[in-house]
Amino acid sequence: MKFIYALLLIGFVVSCTSPNKTKTQLIDYIPENSFLVVESPNAAQFRSGLRNNDFIQNLSQVEAYKTLEKKLNFLTLLHADSPLLVCLSGKNKDSLAYTVITKLKGSGFKTDSLPNYSEESLKSNNQTITKSNYNDQVYFSTVTDSILVASTSKNIIESVFKNYPIDPELQKLHKATDKEKTSIILNLKSGLVQRMFVSDSLSADTFSDYLALDIDMNQDAIFLNGITLATDSTNLIRIFKNTIPQENTMADICPSNADGFLSMTFQNYDLLLNNLKKVRTVDATLSSEPLFKNISEVGVIYQDDQRAIVLNSLDVIATNDALVSEQNLVDTYRQTEIYNFSKGPIFSEAFSPFITHQKADYYCTLDQYFVFSDAMDLLQNIIANYQNKTTWSDREDFQNIESHLSNASSLLQVTKPELLKNILKSNNLDSDRDFSKYPATALQFIYDTDFAHVHAVIQKNKVKAAAHSVSEELNIKLDADVLMPPQFVTNHITNEKEIVVQDVNNNLYLISTNGNILWKKQLNGAIMGRIEQVDMYRNGKLQLAFVTKNRLYVIDRLGRDVAPFPGKFEDDITQPLAVFDYDNNKKYRLLVTQGRNVLMYNMDLKPVKGFNFNAADSYLLTKPEHFRVGSRDYIVLKTRDQMYILNRRGDIRVKPKNSFKYSKEPVYLYQNKFTTTSADGDLITIDTRGNTASEKLNLVVNHHLVTTSKTLVTLTENNLTIKGKTTALDYGNYSEPKIFYIDDKIYVTVTDLQAHKVYVFDSNSKLLPNFPVYGNAAIDLNNIDPDRHLEFTTKGDNDAVLVYQIN
Repeated sequence: MKFIYALLLIGFVVSCTSPNKTKTQLIDYIPENSFLVVESPNAAQFRSGLRNNDFIQNLSQVEAYKTLEKKLNFLTLLHADSPLLVCLSGKNKDSLAYTVITKLKGSGFKTDSLPNYSEESLKSNNQTITKSNYNDQVYFSTVTDSILVASTSKNIIESVFKNYPIDPELQKLHKATDKEKTSIILNLKSGLVQRMFVSDSLSADTFSDYLALDIDMNQDAIFLNGITLATDSTNLIRIFKNTIPQENTMADICPSNADGFLSMTFQNYDLLLNNLKKVRTVDATLSSEPLFKNISEVGVIYQDDQRAIVLNSLDVIATNDALVSEQNLVDTYRQTEIYNFSKGPIFSEAFSPFITHQKADYYCTLDQYFVFSDAMDLLQNIIANYQNKTTWSDREDFQNIESHLSNASSLLQVTKPELLKNILKSNNLDSDRDFSKYPATALQFIYDTDFAHVHAVIQKNKVKAAAHSVSEELNIKLDADVLMPPQFVTNHITNEKEIVVQDVNNNLYLISTNGNILWKKQLNGAIMGRIEQVDMYRNGKLQLAFVTKNRLYVIDRLGRDVAPFPGKFEDDITQPLAVFDYDNNKKYRLLVTQGRNVLMYNMDLKPVKGFNFNAADSYLLTKPEHFRVGSRDYIVLKTRDQMYILNRRGDIRVKPKNSFKYSKEPVYLYQNKFTTTSADGDLITIDTRGNTASEKLNLVVNHHLVTTSKTLVTLTENNLTIKGKTTALDYGNYSEPKIFYIDDKIYVTVTDLQAHKVYVFDSNSKLLPNFPVYGNAAIDLNNIDPDRHLEFTTKGDNDAVLVYQIN
């Protein structure tokens, strides 16, 4: 819910007006007089943007923001995973209506057992409307052709059953948005966004008519890319019609300590002048100024209340000639001559409302730049920083946002936090939060044929991490508390990693490495153990495979069940899913454990013929394991009293010569022997001939064991032993140790769940620098992106997933 208002500040959506006979798409249900439409691929991605973006959270205390959040509180009831439209409509502030439109695949609102929810059915024109009261807010909803429409306005729901015109411009803009991203369309004439620029006189409603923007968002940044459409001939954006955008160079002369700058470019001033006359009809007598004949860029530098106007000349000699009558020397600063200037108002006359400053008493020349201002100290500041090469173009924060912008544009505005806060305040978003973490924001327009491309960047400045530091990269809020430790899975498209995690409401999330929740899927129970990945169709596309108490799931990376899954089981599943790929040919075997029994399925969810294992003597303590020693396969099962070492058919391949009382620790292949522990904490090994050995390790009953083929790790009480080297940890409640083998290096990890500390050791039992760090679950460690740094994920606060980077 919070998502919407926070994005209004950047400006966005539209109204509705062209004939519509048959309603087949979500857009056909957009209410009349809508001025804001937000579209998202699914509700989970929509809500993720609200909860996890730092900039949006900085606006969460704004009064208008709170009002919008309250009105849209019913979005928390929505459990659809289809594309979602959220609309604001109405003719004035007092009649605003909030509407949600989505395609249903199952139930619409999940309202079971909600103590603060009530509903009743109403009849209107022979149609059924549901009136709901949730958290003291009244909503109306209906479903037609599997499309759910819910609104704070009963009139809007009644209009669902009618045909009304849809604005053709809205339809055009809607087609231009990326349906895989959250997008927003705004009718600027609505007055919802009043200002986008530093200049008070440059209002949003006079600048253009519509904005349609796709939103790329992570925790620390918002990137907006789209178009603006001007249908009114007097819209200010039209002054750039038929002009060719030039390279914006204002950052090369704007001092690094200035508050920001505005840059306008054009290849021909006379063409711009003719466009200005058309837009500014009251000033049709505007005449050509010789000073502007040979310039390609005009800019404004902002410093507190002071302004400097900059001309970027293509012909320095010709521009100097235009200033021949203005060369009365008044000062020399750092060998740069400063002259009087008597025609200060010409800039506002020529470029208003982009430039409104009336006074410019002085000017100087710096290479191809002619700089004008009424403030001598500002001119001197510009000269000093230009000579010292300490301009905005040298700032790291500007360089970070510049990569998301075009080199050439018609209009570019770059601002520091103080100016950003002023713009927010003008849009009723007067926040007392500190925006210093956003040292540079940018808004850019590139005029094309009858429309302009738009790019905007709001991004935190990322400080480079010190060597050997452990930096928190992401803190992702879920809709409920975390149930299982988060883990990494592979994105087969990028070959990078993503995060899967389940919450206490049994929702499974897929989260991108920039912190965006890609989807959320309701499962019938808690996932048991780790999620496996399979290539079901052997085409390089990976699916997620796992079990809950009564289901065997295979899900694609879009969150969809892959037929014929899920498999449903009447008897309880008692161990995590085991996935075997005997010959690495992707002919997977899925092993489901039910008490004493093991069921083996192929990827068609059919029992594998020839696997004939009879029930074990008692309940299996761990999931089945598959090992290959030489050319032979071994399937290993373990109960309290027996180790079953089987061949592929489920027949006994190796019979241990001695029996033991086994612990609940898994079985590993360590030094080519089947290795686990006894209930008393002894190390038990069995070779491929059935010979057994028992070794005292001085482990207590509640111990943990994990191995690779050559590395053995144990944890007993507070003693962690790696390859025979023991480290005494602080007394606590520890998770099972885990071993990660990455880039030929061994890492051993453990988490103190009581003290909320994550430890990472190397193979020599040495704690890595700057550990422990905060965490509340066992971690998953990997290199999740193209850089060489390792990352790990763990649980943070009850409802949060953390991602750290080891630098």
